[in-house]
Amino acid sequence: MSDLTRSDTTRPSLAARLPGLSALGPLLALVLLVALGAYLNDNFLSAGNVTNVLARSAFIGMIAVGMTFVITSGGLDLSVGSMAAFIAGVMILAMNALLPMMGVGLPLILAGMAIALGAGLLAGLGNGLLVTKARIEPFIVTLGTMGIFRSLVTWLADGGTISLDFGVRQFYRPVYYSGLFGIAWPIIVFAIVAIAGQVVMRHTRFGRYCEAIGSNDKVALYSAVNVERIRLMTYVLLGLLVGLATIMYVPRLGSASGSTGMLWELEAIAAVIIGGTALKGGYGRVWGTVIGVLILSLIDNILILADLVSPYLNGTIQGVIIVLAVVLQRSKSSA
Repeated sequence: MSDLTRSDTTRPSLAARLPGLSALGPLLALVLLVALGAYLNDNFLSAGNVTNVLARSAFIGMIAVGMTFVITSGGLDLSVGSMAAFIAGVMILAMNALLPMMGVGLPLILAGMAIALGAGLLAGLGNGLLVTKARIEPFIVTLGTMGIFRSLVTWLADGGTISLDFGVRQFYRPVYYSGLFGIAWPIIVFAIVAIAGQVVMRHTRFGRYCEAIGSNDKVALYSAVNVERIRLMTYVLLGLLVGLATIMYVPRLGSASGSTGMLWELEAIAAVIIGGTALKGGYGRVWGTVIGVLILSLIDNILILADLVSPYLNGTIQGVIIVLAVVLQRSKSSA
């Protein structure tokens, strides 16, 4: 082989020679969106609007952190929005049922939170067992459970809405509307989840195993990695984070219905892909996912404040973003 041929075949891609370039892409997009929003509307950077954007981002953000681990390990979960609706319905029904015995107070709220986390754990465990033990494709499993969870909450609500008792809701409201040092609780919890997720992904064996399995599960298996257990743990983790997001979401509206959590799965997957996590698995970036969540929230907020397009087209915009993000990922890998 000639020197010329050797140099052509071994020449690293632009992404390999400039790794920071792709990593800074989402951050640069976030900065540009902030500048655009400030230019289009004077209230964009107001404390009220910033708090509103961050608080509403927190629900999708917590779920997206869990989705990052699932996708990094080569999986997918389309059921998270329906799962959140089902968990919210079960949580509200349980709190209403326990109200005569426990009364309005902190014990009732803690019981409801425990039920939400337990329901999320069981839902994630069910998805994970179907993927790992029954060996059904994640897309098929979670597409099926998406319909199951959505129909169950609609059945529980008898086609209408499940509402939390008014007195309980008033006592529970500060979980969403209050905070610490002027920072709302959903934002604080999202920040803690994001920091913990980044540490786990980059500095623990679990995070390394997720990337190894997503890259090549057979090689990971030959390297003494318990592939089934790690994959199962990613779905359980995601279920727990869906439960946590639901805990923070319920006091906002105090109700659940068949439309609760609609398109949350689309937003969570979009945030993960925008943040730089490989859709095929093998590489995950939790901090990138956080930026992806903020990008989607800012786009939504800018469209509303500037009245550029109908809010009913938000799903279309998110779908286009997902497609473009996947195209960019493929172009990078083939460069």
